[in-house]
Amino acid sequence: MKRINQYKKLFNVEKEIDLKTLKKSYRNLVKEWHPDKFQENDSKAEEAELKSREIIDGYHFLVSIAPETIAANLDVYTETITNSGIADYIHKGLLLEITFLDGSTYEYFGVTKQIYIKMINSNKLNRFAKRTIYPNYIYRKSKRTTQEA
Repeated sequence: MKRINQYKKLFNVEKEIDLKTLKKSYRNLVKEWHPDKFQENDSKAEEAELKSREIIDGYHFLVSIAPETIAANLDVYTETITNSGIADYIHKGLLLEITFLDGSTYEYFGVTKQIYIKMINSNKLNRFAKRTIYPNYIYRKSKRTTQEA
């Protein structure tokens, strides 16, 4: 959740993520912080390099959790959570990463340690996830593949 809030603040997004507004804000930030805009010996050149990376990462991240992106990929996601069991899972901070038997991996944001402990102690892992994790947390498809996991 911290990452989401950090990127929303960077792009001045207050509530729902609107892709059109996000794209406009992204373009303005890139124009302002593009590394080529600064001379090599300029003190802001290194800062601009870091800031531009943050802007690009933030843009791709927010696009991946935007309602329009979620809606466009809903059929594939629904197919995965309905018909494919959980192959593996990792919990780091408030991030739960679930890898499914079909090879896809999704990240769920804001999953507390208490919920994670309830999940791993559940005798029906898929059922618990379908009732507690999938409908209640912001998610995005991870770039990781089964080979990396």
